[in-house]
Amino acid sequence: MSVFNLGNAIMGSGILGLSYAMANTGIAMFVILLVAVAIFSLYSVHLLLKTANEGGSLVYEQLGYKAFGIPGKLAASCSITMQNFGGTISEHANIDVCVVFCSAWYTNGDYLVLLVTVAIILPLSLLKNLGYLGYTSGFSLLCMVFFLIVVIYKKFQIPCPLPENFINITVNVSQPQVNTTDEECCKPKYFVFNSQTVYAVPILTFAFVCHPAILPMYEELKDRSRRKMQNVANVSFLGMFVMYLLAALFGYLTFNEAVEPELLHTYSKVYNFDVVLLIVRLAVLTAVTLTVPVVLFPVINHLLGASKEFSWPRHICITVALLVCVNILVIFVPTIRDIFGFIGASAAAMLIFILPSAFYIKLVRKESMKSVQKMGATLFLIMGFMVMISSMALIIADWIHNAGSSDEHADGH
Repeated sequence: MSVFNLGNAIMGSGILGLSYAMANTGIAMFVILLVAVAIFSLYSVHLLLKTANEGGSLVYEQLGYKAFGIPGKLAASCSITMQNFGGTISEHANIDVCVVFCSAWYTNGDYLVLLVTVAIILPLSLLKNLGYLGYTSGFSLLCMVFFLIVVIYKKFQIPCPLPENFINITVNVSQPQVNTTDEECCKPKYFVFNSQTVYAVPILTFAFVCHPAILPMYEELKDRSRRKMQNVANVSFLGMFVMYLLAALFGYLTFNEAVEPELLHTYSKVYNFDVVLLIVRLAVLTAVTLTVPVVLFPVINHLLGASKEFSWPRHICITVALLVCVNILVIFVPTIRDIFGFIGASAAAMLIFILPSAFYIKLVRKESMKSVQKMGATLFLIMGFMVMISSMALIIADWIHNAGSSDEHADGH
């Protein structure tokens, strides 16, 4: 059950952006990056578990306080809050893109986000007690498994290259003859570097972050031991690695260079109505809708303050304010790629690379700084800062470049 729960914690909306990452790195480079991020994430779990044992605390923020005082606690709290808040925004964005495209006002993505927020997410988020592992039935994970099966199935249904008259076919129309005049676009590339490549590492780190959930799971583990929890993490990460690789590969091979930052949205360019895709959209929509309150709950807890007496007015005000901010960002952020990129480069890099290694160096005192373990943690810390700073700098540079290009295009008309 622990393996299943951790799999649920790892799996999220990040899987929907992996095909885009592969399209902008190439198959070989993507596999290298995916393996590297998975191994680094597992090493980070190892550091975190060892630090928790040595530091005598199973609370992430408390480890930060023991290591660096108030600044350490604030760094941990802010990183967890940013990651969960970013996760909430990405789940909302997926509600936006999971709708069936038609002209009715109630199927407009923005209206649907607001409707789902008020009717479902707000009541669930207002619950007084909602643990991070409240939905351990695995329904969300099963929905994502179904999504993966459909992605693989559709690879063998959709021809490449797509003929112009193939766009927005319906299930009642037979597939036309495949246009073979542009075979080059259908050849998978193994190494790619372009302006969008900078988003690959942040998207992958965003997809593998589960570290705030590790310590609560470790605390609840039956016959708890560090080795047992590490084995749970190893199995869970291996399962998610396979799912991520298959989803990215078959999504990329289906659309190649035409794949968009959000994979489900790409299918809408091909099918106006398809029963299987409609079901998978519903499955993903249900999964992300049920995930939002669970992801949002730790943020609300941080803002409420564990030491304060519970107050319904304060709880309602904070919840409503957070959901208003999330909805505004979802409606105005251009693409889900920007959410994955920014949160992956900042909060996810902190939670995977920087904080676990910094806590380990500070709190595990029985090992000298010249030991292999401490030197490894130090290198991991340095690499974390390099990943965060370089990714953020390149992403911001890409935003500035895109903004400048948009202004020039507008002036030209």
